[in-house]
Amino acid sequence: MLAWLTQRLGQALLVLFVMSLIVFFGMHAIGNPVDILIGEDMNQQERLEAIARLGLDKPIFQQYLSFLHGAVTGNLGKSFVYNVDAVQLIFQRLPATLELAVAALLIAVLVGLPLGLFAGLKPDNPLSRLFMAGSILGFSLPAFWLGLMFVMVFSVQLGWLPASGRGETRELFGVAWSWLTLNGWKHMILPALTLALFKISLVMRLTRAGVREVLLQDHVRFARAKGLSPARVVMKHVLRNTMIPVVTVLGLELGSTIAYAVVTETIFSWPGAGKLILDSINSLDRPVVVAYLMVVVFIFVTLNLIVDILYRLLDPRVRVEASA
Repeated sequence: MLAWLTQRLGQALLVLFVMSLIVFFGMHAIGNPVDILIGEDMNQQERLEAIARLGLDKPIFQQYLSFLHGAVTGNLGKSFVYNVDAVQLIFQRLPATLELAVAALLIAVLVGLPLGLFAGLKPDNPLSRLFMAGSILGFSLPAFWLGLMFVMVFSVQLGWLPASGRGETRELFGVAWSWLTLNGWKHMILPALTLALFKISLVMRLTRAGVREVLLQDHVRFARAKGLSPARVVMKHVLRNTMIPVVTVLGLELGSTIAYAVVTETIFSWPGAGKLILDSINSLDRPVVVAYLMVVVFIFVTLNLIVDILYRLLDPRVRVEASA
């Protein structure tokens, strides 16, 4: 186990290094922030001083080495626009994105898992067919259109839920959270549902496919032959084996939800990291964009590692193959 974990950590560090190269040099190829950040009313001397102050007067490879040296110590540079540490700025916005992503995944699990289990156990039931047909809509509807429809129906026409903002927050461990207040929950429902619809369809179809596959395996037939109750067979033998691909995909989907929450946060004016990165791209705030992408890559790599560990815990065959 220790050797496997060491190997996975080495792979994770390699991925972070390669992504740092791609992200850093990619950002320096799409535009010059000097054209946006430095006013035209400056004279040549003031312009050169501003460029030097931003660190843009050095060769690109020297800029990358400085970035790499700072990244080792957790310093990914200062924002050109806000003049504060880029990582600090992202971490101020990240809790809002995290709670939105976690809320969306919880909705997906609480709704998609029982529906998929029902559809897998009773595939010929009319409700099962309806659930599977409805899941196609979840895959097909774009998030921006769905968010706008939610705003039109539930905020503008019915007036049940707020259309924008994060609402009232309360601090816990020095961080402001929306889920600690009722007003915060009201503001979170619509953007969380917008993010969750695709995940609900995904969980539902994964669960149904897993249940149909596991039901045909010998250990399930043997459990039934022993006289175990249907509920015990489903909970202990069917659901546990079905959760292996579901856990794997959900772990990766959490990372993608954090990374791609930009559209939803923009529609609902949710003050998260996604809206910050969109504003930073528009202003060519390189340090913030690079720091955000590196943080997202780090989250993906960490989640992959956690998923691998959970996979080994859920499936004994993986542990046996690894030790062989």
